[in-house]
Amino acid sequence: MANDALHIPIADYKSIYSVADVDRAMEESAPRNNESLNSVYQKMKQAGGVRYIVKPSSEDGLDSLYESAPNFGEVIGDLRKQMALAVFGNEPVSFTPILLLGEPGLGKTHFAKCVSKVLGTHFEFIAMSSLTAGWILSGASSQWNSAKPGKVAQSLVNGEFANPLVVLDEVDKCGGDSRYDPMGALYGLLERDTAEHFRDEFIEVDMDASHILWIATANDESAIPEPILNRMNVYVIDRPDGEGAMKIALAVYRDILDDHNWGFPDEPAEEILAALAEIPPRDMRKLLVDAFGNAMLERRTHLLSRDLDVGRLSRRKSKIGF
Repeated sequence: MANDALHIPIADYKSIYSVADVDRAMEESAPRNNESLNSVYQKMKQAGGVRYIVKPSSEDGLDSLYESAPNFGEVIGDLRKQMALAVFGNEPVSFTPILLLGEPGLGKTHFAKCVSKVLGTHFEFIAMSSLTAGWILSGASSQWNSAKPGKVAQSLVNGEFANPLVVLDEVDKCGGDSRYDPMGALYGLLERDTAEHFRDEFIEVDMDASHILWIATANDESAIPEPILNRMNVYVIDRPDGEGAMKIALAVYRDILDDHNWGFPDEPAEEILAALAEIPPRDMRKLLVDAFGNAMLERRTHLLSRDLDVGRLSRRKSKIGF
């Protein structure tokens, strides 16, 4: 337990916007009498411009990721270097935005969520495939009907942290009208110098978004604009080998049980892990939850091979034309 305490992140404070700037913006917007905008300003004043900014106390917190995500070893190794620098300098972790590139189902988003837990900061998920315009990230002018702040400002205003980890999921699947480039806001947000003076178009108050930690996922690198790729470190994630897949299966199994009080053992039988190792990490969780349910119907608190309905994956794919 004492050793675990060494890995607890340290919280400091960081000002991400000036309340005086909010007051000025309120005065300037008064003639427009925009109730939604005024509500955001009131919230900003009430919350104040200071947020927690977490700093690691040790890079050893990444050790568990080597076990639960062995095919992400290169990424973890580079993160360890940045955490070591942060610990030595007594400062927050900072790393070049990360792009995790690989086929669907490798657990890229789950890995990013695990990183946020290790760092002790908030996890913000943005499905880029649903973005149709840049204002979804950076806000739309308050002069437009139904306008509101973008995802970035919402995270900084409503959240507790100046350095949340933001996941841009499936960044290669952005769509929409080219006149309203969904990635337009990222050109500035992914550059630290310009992100220090980020201005959401709805709020129109300078905010420091330079401490946000970015991880993007994608299947196809060619669909991502070159200027965005140039702002990221790209890691190609391969399928885990047999041993690695069993480690991932065990991690997923334990992750599910951590969220529930079902009374199952800390480790399933080896044949359960071997069966799970044959399927993509994305599908492991679905099959395990189903298997736990099958076991509970028979009033068992241990899994048997028959609880895992692996065939349901092929049945699903055949129905939708794969």
